Amino acid sequence: MAKINWQALHRQAPKWFHDAKFGMFFHWGPYSVPACQNEWYSRNMYARGLSQHAWHVEKYGKLKDFGYKDFYDGMTGAAFDPHEWAALVKRAGARYAGPVTEHADNFSMWASKVNPVNSANYGPKRDVTGEVAAALRQNGIKVLSTFHHQWLWGWFMSTDAEADVYNPVNEKFYGPCLPLETNRYIPYRLPDEKFCQNWLDKVKEVVESYQPDALYFDSRTNIIEENFRYQMAEHYYKTVPNGIITYKQEDIPEHVGVLDIERGHFSNAKPFFWQTDDRLEDNVTWCIVQEPKYRPAKSVIHQLCDIVAKNGTLLLNVGPYADGSFHQDAKKELYAIGDWLAVNGEAIYETRPWLVAMEGVGSAGDSNYDITQIEAQTKQGLESTDARQREFTHKDFRFTAKNDAVYAIALGLPPDGKFLVNSITPENIPNIQKVELLGHNTPLNYERTASGLVVQLPQSTKGHHAWTLKISTSPNI
Repeated sequence: MAKINWQALHRQAPKWFHDAKFGMFFHWGPYSVPACQNEWYSRNMYARGLSQHAWHVEKYGKLKDFGYKDFYDGMTGAAFDPHEWAALVKRAGARYAGPVTEHADNFSMWASKVNPVNSANYGPKRDVTGEVAAALRQNGIKVLSTFHHQWLWGWFMSTDAEADVYNPVNEKFYGPCLPLETNRYIPYRLPDEKFCQNWLDKVKEVVESYQPDALYFDSRTNIIEENFRYQMAEHYYKTVPNGIITYKQEDIPEHVGVLDIERGHFSNAKPFFWQTDDRLEDNVTWCIVQEPKYRPAKSVIHQLCDIVAKNGTLLLNVGPYADGSFHQDAKKELYAIGDWLAVNGEAIYETRPWLVAMEGVGSAGDSNYDITQIEAQTKQGLESTDARQREFTHKDFRFTAKNDAVYAIALGLPPDGKFLVNSITPENIPNIQKVELLGHNTPLNYERTASGLVVQLPQSTKGHHAWTLKISTSPNI
């Protein structure tokens, strides 16, 4: 047994991660074949009383005759092109990315020797993780691997005693039969040593094969025995010294990685770097569904500005079809995000928080998809509905800083053509050299008043969604 010394693994986020600000990941798996409601289909199809179970039985028949394993062949990957995935990431302006490496369903998205149920042996019969990682690196994009496989403990245990998950010949697909209560968030019966070792071996195999620049662990990692979590972190940091682990809740000790708050935000800037993972999907799902809807680019851009101003990074999900292609509406919104970043990325990438994070109407408080919501989801099979951001106006600003400039990102346009930025005071910025609007070449007229900085916009102000004032200052702001 390894000696546990978490303090020896303490580290800050590497500079590349702190500079990147925006990443993407992709929920793609056999659950993309039925594309029914959400990516928890693999679990919920086995639970009598849930709508996905009723839908499954009506469409495919009894669970003893058609189980989750029977979706593998439908995940054809016929349109999967890792270079197109990398091009989409680059076009959207993301700086790190990767597919979900293994969800809760025991389907490994790499050519695994640890787990025979993988994308090289079934479905697309491709090393999805390896091919995407290579394509991303060819485009200068850092590689992310995300792990959700601690959820496998009890995931497939069904309220239907005839379900194929209880047939011993299917154990390689679903894992061993366990008490039904193990599908709770924190069960009475925690994972045994064999399960924990398999959990660790999968992570180690990915780390050794692909050297991902970042590892993401979904919630419920805390059910894995501490020694195995420690071995995972120790092995990863020895293998990828400039890598970083992200984790949720208190699943890994503080300072060993970067805290991720799922679909959350902070009301104010934090002294530590953090991440939030959220989705482009505007349905309550992380995978493709039969009638997909997507958030408008404006919503994601405003979220990104808020997160970066408060010392964080946004990891955005989008799920492809079973054939590996993306919905045109999803690509449209990602292109629009990339277009905005092509003009305003100077105020996002490589920046750090300023003295003031924001002005205008703030959020109600810190928000996170917390343990209470996770426990409710395990009972109901569905996430709670989203609480999206309010509509912002020209009075709402988010601030970042870099070198000798402060960036004031306005989340709306003033009707009179003049911005008033209350936070740009003589106390905060004694000397202003010039004020520019990113995307325009001419310095702007401005005046300093008792209320703040008043900036006159050009008559033909270009751009969409948010507008960035670059305020050049005396050195070392």
